[in-house]
Parts: sequence; C-alpha cells; structure tokens
Amino acid sequence: MKRILLLATCFALLFVQVRAQDNWKFAHLSDIHVGSDNSVADLQRTVNDINANPELEFVVISGDITEFGTDAELRNARSILDGLNKPWYIVPGNHDMNWSESGGNSFKTVFGSETFAVKQHGILFLGTNCGPNMRMSPGQVPRENLVWLDSVLKVTPKETPIIFVNHYPIDSALNNWYEVINRLKTKNIQLIICGHGHSNHHLNFEGIPGIMGRSNLRAKDSVGGYNIVTLAGDSVFYSTRLPGVVTKPTWTRDRLYDHHFRVPGKYPRPDFSANQKFANVKEIWAVEDNSDIGAGSAIAGNLFITPNTAGRLTAYDVNTGKKVWATRTGGKTYSTPCVWEKYVVVSSSDKNLYCFDVKTGKAIWKMTADKPMVASPIIKNNRVYCGSSDGHFKCYELATGKIIWEFAAVEGFETARPLLYNGLVYFGAWANHLYALDQKTGALVWNWTSGSTNRMFSPAACYPVATANRLFIVAPDRYMTCIDATTGKVIWRKQDPKIKVRESMGLSADSSLVYVKTMDGDVLGISTKADEMQVDWKAQRNMGYDISPSLIAEHGGLVFALSNSGIVYAFNRVDGSVAWMHKISNCLVNPLSFISDKQLVATTMDGKIVCLKY
Repeated sequence: MKRILLLATCFALLFVQVRAQDNWKFAHLSDIHVGSDNSVADLQRTVNDINANPELEFVVISGDITEFGTDAELRNARSILDGLNKPWYIVPGNHDMNWSESGGNSFKTVFGSETFAVKQHGILFLGTNCGPNMRMSPGQVPRENLVWLDSVLKVTPKETPIIFVNHYPIDSALNNWYEVINRLKTKNIQLIICGHGHSNHHLNFEGIPGIMGRSNLRAKDSVGGYNIVTLAGDSVFYSTRLPGVVTKPTWTRDRLYDHHFRVPGKYPRPDFSANQKFANVKEIWAVEDNSDIGAGSAIAGNLFITPNTAGRLTAYDVNTGKKVWATRTGGKTYSTPCVWEKYVVVSSSDKNLYCFDVKTGKAIWKMTADKPMVASPIIKNNRVYCGSSDGHFKCYELATGKIIWEFAAVEGFETARPLLYNGLVYFGAWANHLYALDQKTGALVWNWTSGSTNRMFSPAACYPVATANRLFIVAPDRYMTCIDATTGKVIWRKQDPKIKVRESMGLSADSSLVYVKTMDGDVLGISTKADEMQVDWKAQRNMGYDISPSLIAEHGGLVFALSNSGIVYAFNRVDGSVAWMHKISNCLVNPLSFISDKQLVATTMDGKIVCLKY
C-alpha cells in the first residue's frame, strides 16, 4: 500500500512538473498608434512592463503600429520596440498602410518584413499584412502575402499546430478572408489572433477560435494595456495587463487542438451569379499577377501597361494577354502609368520617377526625390507633372527628365493624378490642402483648405474635375465642393447626409455632370451649372455600401462605376438603367482602360487582369 502511495505521489509530482514545463506565456500587443495622443508614453510603459516580467518569452504585435504610417512615426515606434529584451514579431495594420507616404515600403524597410513565420514550443506562428494598401476599402491580405503563405504552408507538416496573426479579424472585414481561411484549414490551424477593434473579444472564424486583443492606448484610462497569453496544455488563456498596475483575471480561454478541417465547410462566399445574368459580357483573356495591383493602367497602341506592388511594370498584348515586356522599379508601385508618344512614365516608392520606352520597356531616365513617390504623373506638351512625399511638386522635361520647375511648399503628400486645366495644375495632398500652380512656372496661384485639422479628411485621393471654370472635389469628410478654378474661391460646398460622397468622382462626356459614388452605393450625376448640389441623374441600381476611391468614367454611352468588391457596373447614360455588371474578384477595382466602345481591360487590387468584351 505504501509503495502504491509512493508511486502515485511520484506520478503526481512528475505530472505537475511536466504541466509546469508545458505552461508558457507571451505578450499580445496591438493598436499602438504611435503618433496619436499619449501613444509614445503608453508604449514605453508597456515595453518596460514586459521587460520586467521574466515569464513572458516573446511579444506578438498585431498591427496599427502608427497613426498615419509616416516614416517618422515608424522609426519612432521601432526605436521604442527595440528596447524590448526578448524577441518580438510584428505585422502592419490599416493605419500603417492605407495612408502611407511610402506606399507601405517604409514598413518593410524599418521592420524588415510585413510577414513573419516563427516556431515557439512547437507551434508555428504566422503573420501577414491586412491592407488596405493606399486606397480605402475593406482590408485585404495582399496577393504577394498569399503567395508567401502558400510557400510556407507547402513545407509545413499537417500535424504542426498553427496560430495565425493578422491585424483584421479574418471575416468579411477582409475582402479575401475566405482565401486565408481556406488555406489555413488545409493545415492544423488552432487559433487566430488579431487587433483592430481596440477592445478584447472572443471570436470564431468559420470554426477557428479567434481572439481580438485590446489597444495599447489608454483611451479614457490613466494607463494603456496589453494581454498576457498563457498556453497551458491544450488551452490558451488571455488576461489583460495594465502595466505597472495589475494583471486582471483571465477574461477568456479556449481549447487548442487539431480540428481536422481539411474541407473548408459550408460558409458564405462571394456571389458571382451576376456573370451568368449578363452573359453578353465575355472575358477575352485573363491574367493573375503574383502581387497586388494598386493603381490604374494605360493603353499604348496594342499594349496594355500596368504596374504592381512588387515594383514591376508589365506590358501585355491587348488582343491576347501575352506578356510583351516587363521592367522593375526598386519599390512598391501605386502610380498609374502615363503614356505620351514613345514614352511611358511612372513613379515608384523607391523615391524615383521613371521613364521607359513604351515599345521595349527599356529605361530612358529616372529622377530621384528625397522621399518615396506614390502619386501618378500626367503629361502634356512634352512636360511631366508629378508630386512626391517630400513636400515637392515638380515639372520635368519628358525627353530627358530634367527638372523645369519645382514647387517646394506642399504640406502632406500626393497620391492621385493631378488635373491640368486652363493653364493650371491642380492636386490635393494629405494635409487638407488643394493646390493650384501655374503650369509654365510652378508659381502658386491659390491654396484652398477645408479648415479641418484631421488630415484623414484631405481631398487627396479623388481625381479633381473641371469645366466652365468650375473645379469639383469630394473628400472623406463627405463634403462635395465646387471651387472657382481661377481664384480658388468656393462657389458652393455641401455635406448632405443623404448623399455621402467620399472619394469617387468623374466628369460626364458632355461636361454637364460630375458623377459621384456615395458610401451608401448610389451613383449620381451632379449638375456642373447649378449653384448648389443638384442631382440631375441617378443610376437605377444601388451598389451597396462602398468606400473605395474610384474613377467614374463615361465611355461609349455607358457610365462605368467600380466597387470595392470586384464588380464593374455599366449604366446607360440616357436613363441610368443597368446595361451590365461583371464581377472579377472580391477586391477593389482599379480605374479602367478602354480599348474601344465595346472592349476594356480591368484590374483588381488582388492582382486580377481581365479583358472584357460587351
């Protein structure tokens, strides 16, 4: 009997020892927002607190590292995080990418990567970017990140437990959530952790347990906070830690095990049924890039030319979709190329403006700025006009790249294509300013501002339009503004709760209407002659909630509106009825390129290129 008791005691001690060895902890930190109020103090306090806790083995940081994605904010965040005395793994969030002056390039430069794959205690931690990159829309794990994820999963044994990290929840907040989930379910995915919501939540992503961690910001409290994550046996426990104050009781737990998904299961997926309804629309050819495409494209004779976020500029035959040539810049490219005779010009986040031979793709010249370039150039009379992120807007000689003039007093940075009209060049910047410069000299003619101090309300992502000496803009503050193109004085300005304009607009073929897309999904035609926001035309089909900035174009009697869920809508100009619609993917559609009145090429943010005949 004593021997049995002794054996039982030894077994119990051994079990406790094994369990103790099996218990380990890490910190989950999210939504730091360096650049916002108290963010630096809150982060430094958290770093000091983590360093003082020897039980925490490493740190996972799930996005929104900065408030606005500036280089200064990223470097500041890095300098504080470098004070951690243990390993840390980081992914970007929407604030780091959507308003980035570097097109997201600086995040990779400062932190080394926007993805990570690391094993801890036999568990594979995988992290990816969430987007949206440079253009407002629902989030999207970039195409190149999915290609990376495929490469990692391909060599991962099926029995290896996986914890996936993203800033966004892996649900419809991401346009391509299902592509991530389908991939993860081919392996032993056991948990998804995220941020974005700024508060703690226990979630479920199509059967995969999910946990959202709170923001590190203090908000209305005296200190910020993070989560201490404990893995014990087959369970995970989350406890909120207020640095230097207290560790609160466990607020949630879940079991970690192999769900044996293997088959994705029956869950909602994007609906492509419209493509059967409008069978007159045919896909002539299609190409899938291995990277995102985050800008418009250009047609040059029989060539279709498009950039991608790997920094490549590629020319395809418009008739067959076959690649004719490809060249590469040194950074992510969010610039719509501009063609003039034998030249094609495009900017890159590697700080350069490039000019290539349109037939061969061979470099003719490049000019370097002090900061990345994420704006699109425009060409007229052998002059190239383009802005950069260094506070400069320049005019270049097309043949040589020689600078003709530069305006060095831009506040913020430019991301759209400027407008050339009546001898002036107009552009918005991410500091609430709209500029008008003399095309010949670069002299400032006027500078308009809405008066807002929130730079996220800037008129920087829309393509301004002008007619009859009236300039029109829309902005994220939901105002539409009509400005005297010569003087910069406001003719009318309105925010209508029933017409929630944002960043999408275009001019009708006869210049009588400014087309706008509202956040509620209406496509409207606003009179260019009235002295108020007068609706003179309306599309007869609502597109659904949509926040993407897109160019609305009229071509061949049709009005084309683009969605952030991969749909091209074509409305009849005469009465607003639906001529056709076609769904390409589930991600944002870039500005279209028209081959003829019955044929176009469309690209989407997730790298789809499709030639449509209708």
